[in-house]
Amino acid sequence: MSADYHLQIRSDAVRRTATAWLILGLASLVGAGIFSLLLVLARTPTVQELAPFVDFFRIALVIHVNLSVLIWLLSIAGALWSLSSGRDLPGWDRLSFLLAALGTAIVVISPLLGAADPLMNNYVPLLRHPLFYAGLGLFTAGIASHLLRTALTRDGFRHGLDGAAALQTGITLSAITTAVAIAAFIASWANIPSEMEGAAYFEFLFWGGGHILQFTHTLLMMVAWVVLAHASGCRFELAPRWTLAFFVLMALPVIVVPYLYLVHEVISGEYRLAFTRLMKYGGLSCLPIGMAVLVSLFRAKRPMGAPDLESRYLRSALIASIILFAAGGVIGFLINGLDIVIPAHYHGSTVGVTIAFMGLSYYLLPRLGFGELPPRMASLQPYLYGGGQLLHIFGLAWSGGYGIQRKTAGAAQGLDSLGQVAGMGLMGLGGLISVTGGLLFLLVCYQSIRGRVNSS
Repeated sequence: MSADYHLQIRSDAVRRTATAWLILGLASLVGAGIFSLLLVLARTPTVQELAPFVDFFRIALVIHVNLSVLIWLLSIAGALWSLSSGRDLPGWDRLSFLLAALGTAIVVISPLLGAADPLMNNYVPLLRHPLFYAGLGLFTAGIASHLLRTALTRDGFRHGLDGAAALQTGITLSAITTAVAIAAFIASWANIPSEMEGAAYFEFLFWGGGHILQFTHTLLMMVAWVVLAHASGCRFELAPRWTLAFFVLMALPVIVVPYLYLVHEVISGEYRLAFTRLMKYGGLSCLPIGMAVLVSLFRAKRPMGAPDLESRYLRSALIASIILFAAGGVIGFLINGLDIVIPAHYHGSTVGVTIAFMGLSYYLLPRLGFGELPPRMASLQPYLYGGGQLLHIFGLAWSGGYGIQRKTAGAAQGLDSLGQVAGMGLMGLGGLISVTGGLLFLLVCYQSIRGRVNSS
């Protein structure tokens, strides 16, 4: 008999806190979706010539990346951390959330209030403006406060090691890896020469911590995969002790981070290469859990009829997430240079995480007290979003083979051959389909949220 892998909602206070962080994540996706549409238009042949997109492209890209990668993913992490807390501390929870929400709002409106001068460094691109810095700082303070609260009030295995306890351990480990990432940002800041500035400064500042955050996202994606597999009727029969052990294995690579900072200068090529290898090979530690989920998926019966409506859309999210994450991982081993194969890789991997979190949102909304989801729309959405993203990353990888550089738009892309135009055209088509799928996700969530509003 398989273990019961479900996320526990222990109290009304936990429910309110998790709901707040989930809504913040959804709100960040609304903003990210708007900016992503503008980004796709800025790179699509013919359309890109209708407006002076190049200058705006970089500003929009900064906001889009921060909303869709940093704020969305960490907000869902915040919702999950809330579920693993062992005590109700509403005042602390409220302060953490308000800091993060205020920071997010400032990041979104900063371009409208004069923030510009974009820097396209990796992981956390920036607008060099005090207002943008303030927004990012407030959001970080909210996340740091919330993970500290999680670490100090974690609920123990009071009822033995069962499936729920194993999931709780995975969530707590993600808080630890996030804390290591924040410590890495501080260590980088302390060791970068004071005379360094501009893009090089921020590239080195965010390089180490940015790589470590990928372990947080992957850990929580695996937690989501286990939850979705179990809730959708897959035969996930891995014993809780093995699930817990594999979660620990996934977090284990970050123990080398202090050593990397001791033996490498932060501004050295060896430092950059060390963290690249840490993510590339350390990330393989997710394979045991991933393979267990994949086996359970192949052994599962197809959901049939009205009783299995939830199983259908949770399983569609699981399947789409696995496909995208695997595609991104394979493309990652094909990177050779600084062309747009790189964004093809991280779009695949990051969107794999995003779809898992979308499925987790579908799982959480009714359990947090919201209305039922529209099942057909919810079942279609992951395939539409994921299919569009597959076309998007294949177009990027194809065009990368022609040497088109990343973080460019408009004429700067140098589309002077049929193959280049075709590849970027496929990218644009996939991006537009994906935007449609993203909007559909927000519509599904809105209908669920509206269901509780109308019934109250």
